[in-house]
Amino acid sequence: MRYATGPGDPTPVPISVIGLGTWQFGSSEWGYGVDYERRTAALVHRAIDLGVTLIDTAEIYGRGRSEHLVGAAIVERRDEVVLATKIFPVMPIAPVVEQRGVASAQRLGVRRLDLYQVHQPNPLVGDHRTMPGMRALQDVGLVDQVGVSNYSLERWKAAEAALGRPVLSNQVQYSLAQRAPEEDLLPYAVERGRLVIAYSPLAQGLLSGRYSAQDPPPGRVRRINPLFLPENLERAAALLAVLREVADAHQVTMSQAALAYLVAHPGVVAIPGASSEAQVEANAAAGDIVLAPDEVGALADAARDFVPVRGARAMVPLIRAGRARR
Repeated sequence: MRYATGPGDPTPVPISVIGLGTWQFGSSEWGYGVDYERRTAALVHRAIDLGVTLIDTAEIYGRGRSEHLVGAAIVERRDEVVLATKIFPVMPIAPVVEQRGVASAQRLGVRRLDLYQVHQPNPLVGDHRTMPGMRALQDVGLVDQVGVSNYSLERWKAAEAALGRPVLSNQVQYSLAQRAPEEDLLPYAVERGRLVIAYSPLAQGLLSGRYSAQDPPPGRVRRINPLFLPENLERAAALLAVLREVADAHQVTMSQAALAYLVAHPGVVAIPGASSEAQVEANAAAGDIVLAPDEVGALADAARDFVPVRGARAMVPLIRAGRARR
């Protein structure tokens, strides 16, 4: 496993380029089955065994259930992981931030949150009212590093100014199907020694090559994702063909090649989820794949040519599909 940071810089435990996302923990909408929750501890332990150090959760995942499950899983291995969670910013003024940080730590059963992130930018509450709460949590030792999620570059900079300290990371949607962070967030991260944490790094499975118009993905989360519209699956065919070619050249899966593309960029950490220990193992192995520059370029070119249907036009078939299922 390769690492995006070294030990003690900026966290005591180095941050692996492949982390573990736990949105699925405690949530039924992914369609992983009723026994999935009983297997989450095994998934976390297998990830740690393979060198994965960043475990990412959030208070909103499963309405706090994910934090409980992650906390129970790491209780005997706390010093081996960088534990990250997120506050959902409903009225994220300083006192609320402090209270919610304490609540997340209690659900996780820990005395320190290694990385505490603002889950979304609040359009009505500026970071000048949020970051004093984060700074207070740092000052008392409950929070080590502060991060944000889904922030534009300008708002990321504003958050840093409001905190008066580094905002270590910005967790954003980033994959071969969504490369916007490469335009501004990645250069800023490299310049300032920050991190871009890529969620949905496999575009919720689109880049695995497993799904088609005839074989749609399970679970409500994917069913409402416009990427899985039949037209978009057809549009993605050229990108998937190049991804398959690169994967075959390295004798790896398409998902592994898609993850390897992301972590080929300095300052990037990918946090795929996992439905099985085999998937944890495959994701972790992607952290050791080194793509050639021409392979990275070919994937970037193919990704640039993939223009999915979005916006109102994408909503029409989704609404129709919803009505048909009633």
